[in-house]
Amino acid sequence: MSTTLCQVMGFLVSSLGVGGSIMATAMDTWSTQDLYDNPVTAVFQYQGLWRSCVRQSSGFTECRPYFTILGLPAMFQAVRALMIVGIVLGILGLLVCIFALKCIRIGSMEDTAKANMTLTSGIMFIVAGLCAITGVSVFANMLVTNFWMSTTNAFQGMQNVQNRYTFGSALFVGWVAGGLALVGGIMMCLACKGLVPEESRYKAVSYNASGRNISYRTGPYKVGSGYEADPKARKGAGYEEAPRSEDGRRSYPSKYDYV
Repeated sequence: MSTTLCQVMGFLVSSLGVGGSIMATAMDTWSTQDLYDNPVTAVFQYQGLWRSCVRQSSGFTECRPYFTILGLPAMFQAVRALMIVGIVLGILGLLVCIFALKCIRIGSMEDTAKANMTLTSGIMFIVAGLCAITGVSVFANMLVTNFWMSTTNAFQGMQNVQNRYTFGSALFVGWVAGGLALVGGIMMCLACKGLVPEESRYKAVSYNASGRNISYRTGPYKVGSGYEADPKARKGAGYEEAPRSEDGRRSYPSKYDYV
């Protein structure tokens, strides 16, 4: 029961993480205009991974996609690639995890196959979460660097302070989504151990007797060697045990004793 619960919880948490990564990638608020020194403005600018938008005080919003790829910074393109790779791995992990759930039976699939699929999906979720966290962190580092450079230039009279950008809501969504995918992947890896059958965890060990070969018989016979039966089992009518001599040997009557 605990294995099934851990697996289902890992699937649900990972699903939330993958959905959050998709949402964060599609959002346009990765960076927003800093309004600390100028809270009243007629134009508010914010940017995403795919387009930049301008919102006027009248409520009209205009967005312009990035029509270039080579003209964008290399780190910006790396963030895009990381988020896309994380989403693809997360979706593949969800597909594999659905068939690996213990509560779902598909044909004659063994528990060993489900365990391997659970481990595979868990690794995919972990990599997807790391990609999302890394991509968001790289973009946040770019914002911090540009923010302090803009502040320094503004104090020197070289640039207007209004051009500074700060963290947008998409960054926090991406961090939370990456963390959820990472936790869900770890839970799936932990559930994999409980799905492995116990007989496959240990190797069979055979023991050989060091002495005589012992055979076990059922019925009127008792335990004896494999080469001779118990002489007491052959007793019947007219059978008498031969007397023993002083040296311990049995003395049997000869044919002349019966004449």
